Amino acid sequence: MSDVLTFGVSGLNCASCVGRAEAALAAMPGARDARVNLADHSARVSGVAASDVMRVMGDAGYPAELHRVELAVPGMSCASCVGRIEAAVRSVPGVVRADARLPTKTVVIEMLGPDAPVHAALRGAGYPADTSEKVRQIDSSDEVSALFRRFVFAGLLTLPIFLVEMGGHAYPPLHHWVMRTIGTTNSHLFQLLLTGIVLAGPGAGFFRRGFPNLLKARPDMDALVALGAGAAFWFSAFSVLAPGVLPPAGVYFEAAAVIVTLILMGRWLEARAKGRTGDAVRRLLSLRPEQAERVVDGGTEHVPLTNVVVGDMLRLRPGGRVPVDGVVVDGYSHIDESMLTGEPVPVLKQPCDQITGGTVATTGSLTLRATHVGEDTVLARITALTRDAQAARLPVEALVNRITAWFVPTVLVIATLTFVTWWALSGLAPAVVAAVSVLIIACPCAMGLATPMSVMVGTGRAAELGVLFHKGDALQLLQDAKAIAFDKTGTLTVGAPKLHDVAVAEGWHSEQVLTLAAGVESLSEHPLARAVVSAASGTPTQVDSFDAALGAGAVAFVNQQRVVVGNAGMLAREVVAVDPHLMAMADTWAQTGATVVHVAVEGTHVAALCIRDTVRDGARSAIAALTAQGHVVAMISGDTEAAAQHVARELGIETVVAGVKPDQKVQAIEDLRRQHGSVTFVGDGLNDAPALASADVGLAVNGATDAAIEAADVVLMSPEPAAVLRALRMSAATLRNIWQNLGWAFVYNTALIPVAAGILVPFGGPQLSPALAALAMALSSVFVVTNALRLCTKGAA
Repeated sequence: MSDVLTFGVSGLNCASCVGRAEAALAAMPGARDARVNLADHSARVSGVAASDVMRVMGDAGYPAELHRVELAVPGMSCASCVGRIEAAVRSVPGVVRADARLPTKTVVIEMLGPDAPVHAALRGAGYPADTSEKVRQIDSSDEVSALFRRFVFAGLLTLPIFLVEMGGHAYPPLHHWVMRTIGTTNSHLFQLLLTGIVLAGPGAGFFRRGFPNLLKARPDMDALVALGAGAAFWFSAFSVLAPGVLPPAGVYFEAAAVIVTLILMGRWLEARAKGRTGDAVRRLLSLRPEQAERVVDGGTEHVPLTNVVVGDMLRLRPGGRVPVDGVVVDGYSHIDESMLTGEPVPVLKQPCDQITGGTVATTGSLTLRATHVGEDTVLARITALTRDAQAARLPVEALVNRITAWFVPTVLVIATLTFVTWWALSGLAPAVVAAVSVLIIACPCAMGLATPMSVMVGTGRAAELGVLFHKGDALQLLQDAKAIAFDKTGTLTVGAPKLHDVAVAEGWHSEQVLTLAAGVESLSEHPLARAVVSAASGTPTQVDSFDAALGAGAVAFVNQQRVVVGNAGMLAREVVAVDPHLMAMADTWAQTGATVVHVAVEGTHVAALCIRDTVRDGARSAIAALTAQGHVVAMISGDTEAAAQHVARELGIETVVAGVKPDQKVQAIEDLRRQHGSVTFVGDGLNDAPALASADVGLAVNGATDAAIEAADVVLMSPEPAAVLRALRMSAATLRNIWQNLGWAFVYNTALIPVAAGILVPFGGPQLSPALAALAMALSSVFVVTNALRLCTKGAA
């Protein structure tokens, strides 16, 4: 295979750029034939790895463009296939990442250059990929229907075979009747014909996929089925058609037919059950309405959602679903945001409030201006995050993959030893039965599905609860958290300061002071200013000569009176004589972490305002629950020691690190890790991004900055601290489910393979027939999928 990498390049503007980019490529160890084309912004080079190209081009300022593609691989049938598909894709020059996903039968690839070589590599490995149509979901009705048709067809043909051959054991007169009417030879020919149709028709896929993989020394589950069913069929066929070739023995047509039929039944049941694992994504997609009501001159019109653009005015009526993200410009409505946050109580939306696509208006009508459409909406991002999370690879899968890589070859060795042993001890017929039973009962699928099925269902359920696992290993790492550290502002508190108390000088009234102060603050965008304005009953219309002092306050003429609003330093700057009583009250408030704003009118100190950030609803109960679970709860805040300690006392948090800068938050997390072990950090702001990235697991809450979300491992769509509990519950429930599945798969295979081989027979124990082995194997995967589906009800408070 050629090692030439051809890829797109960003940032090329002129011939000088081309020279610098070519020089960077040519300087790489082993690089040959480095070329950069300005016309189509592409480059090519030989002899180097794609990951090195990405690093070098990024450092040079001309990033290589990474191409992401998702391919459907219908032939992916078991855990063994996953490793082979990934190995084939990674052998292609330019591939940076390849993740095969057994539940969805897809492979996600990140690579430099076109994907044609990937298709060729997959075809060569025996797994042709399909991009001619949209990648199908695992529960697509055509797949389930096709499996059902194959199962029914095989069942209708297998039933008479089974009745003719085995019915006599349960009802001897049936056997005598068959022998009298058609005879033994015709009975066997009848079974041969029907079994041949079963294997060549509904069961053809096992042979079409299994034998080529076996010949390429890459045996998989289909190869085991093909060998088992094929051995039973051809042994029986030779016994009937060439009775002198083999020693006299019975026939096992019913075993071959039943094997195929029961395994098809198992795969049909499995596909039906798998379909439910995609419910979360389908429900998210269903939240997007097909149309929107756009406001136009003189009225409204209904337009397809794809026609809505940023800036459009849209009408939302009671019971309607918000079509896109936007901002309310007129009207009021209580919006059900449960799909977004998991919180059932509708939220009042009024002018200037942000509103999210997919939520529902319960009462009232409003008009909104579209701010984000298409793939830029919150709903689209949630859907994308959920899909990525469902395909996450957990650290535990590395062990499972190593086991499954050797599982099928090991089963072939065991089956061979079983055949040889029984042939030597009891003859050919018992040897065939025992070997076929071993081949059929082995089930790597159960092990291969154990982790991805639980991850798919668990992350889907978490998304319904407003918990989005942004990075794959967070699902496993979160359940190991020993210490949970919270940022204060915007995480444990609302992040929107509110007026809590007012102290006024003699002769003044609170409303009078607030009205004057609001007049000044109405011209400011500071959060403290908004708290004052929202607390006042109204603002004066005559405000002149506004002047802001950075970090201190502001002064303006309100109704022709000079009003100063700010901190104590602002009073000193404006040479205001302070009121001792007001200053004493201000000191008391400040000691409890409040922010104090002073008001002076015409040079007289007339009031002190106490402003606090409100603790979020449910924060105390959430902290108490975390502590009761054995977690060490800490607060890491950039706010003052007094403010942080006040909130900590209110919430029952004992470990507090206050007054720290972003880089110091990272050090605080390292200190917690040394003392307690794995640390989870919960934050929302730009200054939280370093801490979120340095923690073992970072949780960004709703409303977090893009930088915080990018650094986080988990995104909580609800700002309430209780969402952390939901994330922990889903992590623990999913990992518990994974270990249950792995335990079942391990016990099933280690216990039943020896039984199928006949290890209990010398001690008077049973030996499984091929038919029972097929039934056990078929139901083993169904058990794993069904157990994973129990996660659909987990995680709620």
